[in-house]
Amino acid sequence: MTVEQAPAEEPKATSSDWFQRAVVYQIYPRSFADSNGDGIGDLPGIISKLDYLKRLGVDVVWLSPIYTSPQDDNGYDISDYRNVDPLFGTLEQLRDLTDGLHARGMKLVMDLVVNHTSDEHPWFVESRSSKDNPKRDWYWWRPPREAAAAGAGSAPGTGSEPNNWGSAFSGPAWEFDQATGEYYLHIFSKKQPDLNWENPEVRAAVYEMMNWWLDRGVDGFRMDVINFISKDTSLPDSPRGDGKLYGDGTPFYIDGPRMHEFLQEMHREVFAGRTGELLTVGEMPGVTVEEAVLYTDPARAEVDMVFQFEHVALDQEEGDKWRPKKLLLTELKQTLGRWQDGLAERGWNSLYWGNHDQARAVSRFGDDGTYRELSAKMLAGILHLHRGTPYVYQGEELGMTNMTFGAISDYRDIEVLNHHREATTHLGHTDAEVLAALAPLNRDNARTPVQWDASRHAGFTTGAPWIAVNPNANHINAAAQVDDPDSVFSFYRKVIALRHAEPVVSHGTFTMLLPDDPHVYAFTRSLPDTTFLVLGNFSGQDQKVTLDDADVAVGDVPAGWDSAELVLGNYPADAAAPLLHLRPWELKVLRAGAGRPAR
Repeated sequence: MTVEQAPAEEPKATSSDWFQRAVVYQIYPRSFADSNGDGIGDLPGIISKLDYLKRLGVDVVWLSPIYTSPQDDNGYDISDYRNVDPLFGTLEQLRDLTDGLHARGMKLVMDLVVNHTSDEHPWFVESRSSKDNPKRDWYWWRPPREAAAAGAGSAPGTGSEPNNWGSAFSGPAWEFDQATGEYYLHIFSKKQPDLNWENPEVRAAVYEMMNWWLDRGVDGFRMDVINFISKDTSLPDSPRGDGKLYGDGTPFYIDGPRMHEFLQEMHREVFAGRTGELLTVGEMPGVTVEEAVLYTDPARAEVDMVFQFEHVALDQEEGDKWRPKKLLLTELKQTLGRWQDGLAERGWNSLYWGNHDQARAVSRFGDDGTYRELSAKMLAGILHLHRGTPYVYQGEELGMTNMTFGAISDYRDIEVLNHHREATTHLGHTDAEVLAALAPLNRDNARTPVQWDASRHAGFTTGAPWIAVNPNANHINAAAQVDDPDSVFSFYRKVIALRHAEPVVSHGTFTMLLPDDPHVYAFTRSLPDTTFLVLGNFSGQDQKVTLDDADVAVGDVPAGWDSAELVLGNYPADAAAPLLHLRPWELKVLRAGAGRPAR
């Protein structure tokens, strides 16, 4: 694989809007590139691929956790916030990575996981040591339910948890600690106890740690489930859904009563007064459009943008990822359009199809068979032409697909393993039923190693990979694409360059067209001097587009588009092709002709 000379520098955004024109690339370190043959990706492996990222054209690298961790949840259980886990390297190598990115004009954003720590973090080790330890109130401790009622100690039993909340990783959200006879709260794994943000000492310790990283040259944070940190302190019970063993506690810890207060305090204590271009991204499951406007309104000084999850719940029955259903394009347009409208005047959104918690984009939203390359390109164009900051998850730029896992032993994700155990042990499902339900949306789909070339283990490692490489790496890999002008990789370069070059992509108004069309995604992006029409065919059949909004159609071509310029497309240029005819999984980005009235 060769690396061509970097293209001429594109125009730089001003400090106030730089992230609106930027593109972020997410690296999941354990699956990116392994330098030492232990089967786990590491920092030197990432450093070896910096020219690849520069060639792609991204502006920011978001690094999933590389902190010291027991790896119960692949690093999202942190035992030391100020050190690098030896699995991944050293602090010095992280400095080399930061310097290497900066030298190439890119920034580094770290994952900030402060809703919870590992149960092996020194803070929790102290907290659980005794009821009168100074750090006892750094976490959520409660006596067994019957003991609280009786006012005396009691051994735990069925229903003795302080409330009926379920964990996001199956089972109860409370774990009994024998040493002190009380339960601690863990919204995720029992090895991920939740920090008590009501305690000002906790907040001060977190802010001190964040400042320490910024002082070391980090350019910001992606904040993991940050809207979980403020909880209803009464910790009430929740209704149980049909067939559920536990109640849904999310109404009592999503966007809790002090969320805005905590984020504004964080901004004052960490970001206010710092020079340079920093990025703050709040991952916020369950956040509403209305709350997102408040979180991202620059005047409120909370976060720059949010990750929301509405569009990645549309192919699930009642939001249950283990009950997948067919995605309807009309629902996808309704959801994404509502977020475009809701944040049009104030605030900012993140744009993504996939990440380390989601299935592969082309398998989920496109066609990973006959039309894999075309649909991967179409998805890139549709996403990046929305208003918001696009995120590229590692391997997405190659059109990597979901993995086929044959048995539960092939999986590595704690979420999958816990669900399989609960479903087969307590809910009466067979192994085959559970495996079939797991296949489409499990997180391990996105965690297989990046496919660098067609060699053994796809060039990811010289050893045995921690999770199996997708067998299709022999034809889907970076080496086959970086020098191919028609590849998915090359198309991503074009899409990213278009965002950098055309202000209408980052700053133009958004208007959804054809909201009821079940196959065609259509919208415009407009500034006074430029209008783009974006068309995407989400099907394997030809589609004829007829627009009947304000751009009234004249024959097959809407007024003002008869002299349009094809700015971007995923098929070879064909001057004879009807302008508003879309072939299977075709993308067209059209610039209005000179006669088009400004809007």
